[in-house]
Amino acid sequence: MANKFAIVTGSSTGIGLELAKLAAQDGYDLLLAADTPFTEQVAGAETLEVDLSTVEGVDKLLAAAGGRQVDLLCANAGHGLGRAFLDQDPKEWKHVVDTNIVGTAYLLQKVLQPMVARNAGKVLVTGSIAGYIPGSFQAVYNGTKAFVDSFVAAIQNEIKDADGVTLTNLMPGPVETEFFKRGDMMDTSVGTDPKKSDPADVAKDGYDAVMSGKAAIVSGWKNKIQSSVANITPNAVLAEQHRHMAEPGTAND
Repeated sequence: MANKFAIVTGSSTGIGLELAKLAAQDGYDLLLAADTPFTEQVAGAETLEVDLSTVEGVDKLLAAAGGRQVDLLCANAGHGLGRAFLDQDPKEWKHVVDTNIVGTAYLLQKVLQPMVARNAGKVLVTGSIAGYIPGSFQAVYNGTKAFVDSFVAAIQNEIKDADGVTLTNLMPGPVETEFFKRGDMMDTSVGTDPKKSDPADVAKDGYDAVMSGKAAIVSGWKNKIQSSVANITPNAVLAEQHRHMAEPGTAND
């Protein structure tokens, strides 16, 4: 009998790498994809460096699967981008939109279609509690995560009759990964915060949630409180609070 097969995107570092390790421990054959080089190997995993912001890149990833049935997808690839929106290069913020929204939606469509047809499969999407918060000085990223959080909830409803398919949204807060360095946010309060979540803990929360069939999981008790408060706090207040975390020059001493 063939081994279980999993695809994990955004898996060269951070949450994705930790998800890959958990899937490997659980006996999955793995195809790992990222748009940055793989410096740490997961035993027995195939790796593919590919730009998942494009339909062509996602197609390349699916072709690398070689027709194997995808039993688990961890759609974790995503980019952030700090600083004021009006100062950002349109190519940079477009790449965030294309990675976080276009590439993610296309990958989910291509993988979920056969899962729903056979009524079996598991998908974990990395959303964010940022989707609940207007992200001053991180506006495009938070906007894309608002899409992801809403999109996943909508698709869960659309496929609710496929009770053998699990679609789970993992919503962490700030995590100690390369995210803030890549997003040019190392002079901000949130970028230098020493109390960010451990990616291994976040990955474990997400992996346990998708394996147990949960629709969503907010990782970390402080983030659970923040996501609940965000639902009853005016957007202008949330945006001002986010400004204090993400505005350039707010880095902790």
